[in-house]
Amino acid sequence: MKIAKDTVVAIHYTVSSNEGVEIDSTAEAEPLQFIYGYSQLISGLESSLEGKEAGEKMHIEVPASEAYGERHDGLVQAVPKNMFEGMEPQVGMQFRASTDDGDQTVIIIDVNDDHVVVDGNHPLAGHPLTFDVEIVSVREATDEEVSHGHVHNDDSCSH
Repeated sequence: MKIAKDTVVAIHYTVSSNEGVEIDSTAEAEPLQFIYGYSQLISGLESSLEGKEAGEKMHIEVPASEAYGERHDGLVQAVPKNMFEGMEPQVGMQFRASTDDGDQTVIIIDVNDDHVVVDGNHPLAGHPLTFDVEIVSVREATDEEVSHGHVHNDDSCSH
C-alpha cells in the first residue's frame, strides 16, 4: 500500500542538522506513527513520504521554510523581570506565554537585573534539517482514527 491521505504510517527516523549533529531518532524506540495528510509532521518531511511504501528507505533534505520556518526577530523581546514574580528565571527555561495571537511557547535566552529576554521562535526555526527515514508500515486509517485525529493502537483509544 502506498502512503496517501488517511493512511496510518509508521516510520523510523533520524533527524540531523546540516552539520551532521543528530537531533532526534527513533532508532532505539518504537517507530513514530501518524495519520498521513493532516500536517502531523513538518511539511517537507510529510510531502516527501507521499506515494512511498513500507520497506522503503530514504534520505530527505528539508529546507528551513518547510521544517520549522524561518526565524523572526520580532518574536524575541525583553520583558520586565517583575513579570516573573515568585520564580527565578534562568536561561533555557520554557513556558507558555499569552500573546495577541494566543498562547505560544517561549524560551528564556537572557536574564539581566531588569529584564528577561524571551524567544518565541521554535528552537529549530531557521535551520534546514536532514532525515534518514525507513517506512515500517502503511495501512488504511479507521474511520474512528480519522475522526479522532490520531492513531489507535491495539484497537483502543486512550483518551
